Amino acid sequence: MVESGNILRTEVQKLIKPGARIVLDLTNVTHCDSMGLGAVIALYVSSKSAGCRLDLINLGQKIRQLFSMTNLLSLFEPAADSSCRIP
Repeated sequence: MVESGNILRTEVQKLIKPGARIVLDLTNVTHCDSMGLGAVIALYVSSKSAGCRLDLINLGQKIRQLFSMTNLLSLFEPAADSSCRIP
């Protein structure tokens, strides 16, 4: 379980290219620890730097609350009720 953040970061990093759109569906994500938050932050920075669009969709209530409490939600622009994206 500890490696989940590293796996996410490594696999998504391969997809980051200028003009690309990456969608992370968080439907089945019920828990996120500091590794997961770190992975999202790293992907945010890499995507933004590369001119890539990163969408997070289907954030559950707990995940949305965690992102809000850590001010990560403010980095993302609302795209719909259950999604947000990097502007």
